[in-house]
Amino acid sequence: MSTHIGARPGEIAPHVLLPGDPLRAKWIAETFLDDARCYSEVRGMLGFTGTWRGQPISVQGSGMGQPSLAIYVNELFSEYDVESVIRVGSCGALTGKVALRDIVIASGACTDSAMNRIAFEGLDYAPVADFGLLRAAYDAAHGRMLDVEVHTGLIFSADSFYAARPELTARMVEYGVLAVEMEASALYTLAAKHGGRALAICTVSDHIVTGEHTSAAEREQGFGAMVEIALEAITAQA
Repeated sequence: MSTHIGARPGEIAPHVLLPGDPLRAKWIAETFLDDARCYSEVRGMLGFTGTWRGQPISVQGSGMGQPSLAIYVNELFSEYDVESVIRVGSCGALTGKVALRDIVIASGACTDSAMNRIAFEGLDYAPVADFGLLRAAYDAAHGRMLDVEVHTGLIFSADSFYAARPELTARMVEYGVLAVEMEASALYTLAAKHGGRALAICTVSDHIVTGEHTSAAEREQGFGAMVEIALEAITAQA
């Protein structure tokens, strides 16, 4: 059993959805998976395995921020033979082109984190999504009738939720970044390191420009379209 997940061998499926919020993991398991069972309650970071359309799928909470996510992703890839991980999280829109509750499929992740600078000794590694998962998610999103827009492009993985220099994100917008979150850069980097596949799909829960925001309850249980896109994408590539 791994240190932080604690599941036994065989309890985690090869394909995993990764919300930050463990209660969102519970909601996803109870709402979308058949015969879901909890395999981990370590530190309250819940993990479940069930099936979706007959395909084994796990849902694992990761916590907030790249250091927390890195713990769970390292263990999923290195100790449980996981093949693909899709982050299903929330993000903040940085531009008027993206509206509250829209969905952002992250093709790549910029960051202010020092994690990759340390790992690559000052070189700038470019963390990008797995193309197969990205294409499958794009096809799934555009093959259904949604009442929100779906955007594909760059996301910014911030190390601080309450940034000391929030004005610097404006420069990111000038270079095409759509939204800000706190995990995708580490996810993409670790998937590459372990030879796995990864994608981040985020629903806009807050709008940095307009000040709009969703409620805590909606962030936990109101992002069903994002989850369905992720499930279709991850099973298409299984």
